[in-house]
Amino acid sequence: MNEFTPQRIRGLVEAAAGVAGQTDLSSLLRATVSTAIELTGAKYGAVGVLGEHGSLVDFIPMGMDEENIKQISHYPRGTGVLGTITRQAQTVRLDEIADHPDAVGFPDHHPGMHTFLGVPVRVGDRVFGNLYLTEKPGGFTEHDETIVELLAVTVGAAVATLRLQERLRRAALQEDRERIARDLHDSIIQDLFAIGLSLQTAIGHIDHDGETVRTRMSDAVDRLDTTIGALRRYIFDLRPPVWARPSLSAEIRRLVADLAEPYGIVVGVEIDCPPDTPEAPLTDHIVAVVKESVSNALRHAHAATIDVRVACDGDRVLVNIADDGSGFDADGEHGGLGLRNLARRVSAVGGEYVLDTAPGKGTVVTVWFPLT
Repeated sequence: MNEFTPQRIRGLVEAAAGVAGQTDLSSLLRATVSTAIELTGAKYGAVGVLGEHGSLVDFIPMGMDEENIKQISHYPRGTGVLGTITRQAQTVRLDEIADHPDAVGFPDHHPGMHTFLGVPVRVGDRVFGNLYLTEKPGGFTEHDETIVELLAVTVGAAVATLRLQERLRRAALQEDRERIARDLHDSIIQDLFAIGLSLQTAIGHIDHDGETVRTRMSDAVDRLDTTIGALRRYIFDLRPPVWARPSLSAEIRRLVADLAEPYGIVVGVEIDCPPDTPEAPLTDHIVAVVKESVSNALRHAHAATIDVRVACDGDRVLVNIADDGSGFDADGEHGGLGLRNLARRVSAVGGEYVLDTAPGKGTVVTVWFPLT
């Protein structure tokens, strides 16, 4: 595994193609970490996504099971050696992490790590994030470094492609909306105006020609029915097509990153749903639950870790937001911090809402939405 054999080069090409073929950001990042681990023989891997100010806004680890991850006191915050990669935008390869002058140790219950390889992932001229690998028996080699750097180039290009696709979708959607607005003005509004004029004319005959009034009123009703039907079609057209909608995973990750960045907290996000599931308007309700719950945890709970999980399970969608913050009295005057309104929203669409919290305990919000 330490030489550029034909088999290893072929493996790199195939792996890079698999990564580049992902259609949403979450799948792309997970495929990146998994591929890097496989290509180098590392035990652990992760990718960290950087915000506008260079802090970690998302962190996707692999190699540890869920129980191990839950025991760790907090996700990395982009300091120490990880921060060095961000500041220098250069690869860092170490036989012993603790020997690096910027090392700051690990959070509580974090597994021990010694060998390390960290590579920046660039999108254009900007560093999008960093790819981290640790614990390769015997240490990482120059060949490992070269292969992971090549993989990072592929990932950067794939991220740029996904972003370009999203911008094109938005541009197409905006153009379509402008077309519909013109059609509404040129067709529907003018039809309604003409019907209004016809009714005004009919009013002038109401005292001496009832039959004419009845005929014109009947005609106006028929024309209104036709116009309302056309209006409904326009309203339906205003709904973005499936290809123009951002995936639920991309929308939640972008939302959480924007919310968390000012606080310097990495919010864990796990989305386990098919790319096109669920559809609007259910996605709006899911995003609202995540936004309210994460905002509360960031602003009021003083939490060190916040985890968001969305999973599609048969005919239901699970939304779970957990934090290790201060908690609160759910029955108190300020209990819920806006979550009561959220509970009513969930109930209105046939969902189930559970709030588990107490002072000093942290908070877990669990919501089930029906898929049908």
